[in-house]
Amino acid sequence: MAVYRARETERPDAAFRDPYARALAGERGEAIANAMPFFEEHAWAAIARTHLFDRLVKRLVRHGVDLIVNLAAGLDMRPYRMELPPTLRWVEVDLPEILDYKERVLGDTKPACALERVRLDLSNGDARRGLFERLGASAPRAAILSEGLLIYLMRDEAASLAYDLARQRSFEFWVVDLVSPGLMEMLRERSGDRMREAGAPFLFAPHEGAAFFTPLGWTAVEVKSILKAAGKLGRLPLGLRLLSLLPESSAPAGSRPWSGVVLLSRRN
Repeated sequence: MAVYRARETERPDAAFRDPYARALAGERGEAIANAMPFFEEHAWAAIARTHLFDRLVKRLVRHGVDLIVNLAAGLDMRPYRMELPPTLRWVEVDLPEILDYKERVLGDTKPACALERVRLDLSNGDARRGLFERLGASAPRAAILSEGLLIYLMRDEAASLAYDLARQRSFEFWVVDLVSPGLMEMLRERSGDRMREAGAPFLFAPHEGAAFFTPLGWTAVEVKSILKAAGKLGRLPLGLRLLSLLPESSAPAGSRPWSGVVLLSRRN
């Protein structure tokens, strides 16, 4: 993701600016991107997804959220590159080696808001529930981000995570990205072997779409198509640009290739 943010930043019409992305991606990031032609061809999806998450973060902060918890934060730089109030608390959760690398690259660079990093394997249920309880008790209004995470989880793992988050009353919102079974099939055909070899197979594409989360304590209040967002940004090739202009069904995409960003609200 960092390499795509770096390339977008270098455009005169950039949808966002991330002055740190190039250093974080490094030569290794470029090499990985160049070795995955399918993702290179569809880099517009990464840009549009980042843009949609950015917009929701801004809206949630304006709405009064005082804590944002970024699960599997990776090399995300929103606490540094976005204009955020200094009173906002931001918590990044990821594996130690990822956060250690990030800190080495950033050095003494200061974030715009209060930032905490938690080194944690989210597959450890007891550890993550303990973290959620601590964070849930520390802020009256929190939002969760999980950009690029759920696709790597088994269905029962995604359900367990959703349930654990919904147990915290102060976790009001959760922003996720989803793919349809149709897009999952395409991803597996075009790049599935490489991702499996890397130990990160694509797994989660609920046939219910955002309704998957309803019995787990969450209601979808907004669903945005990544294709349509990319079209509005002017990042699509001609064929897809025309496709993005077609009206979108409110029903789950099923066998149609589709991806989107979903704002979930915790059900009281």
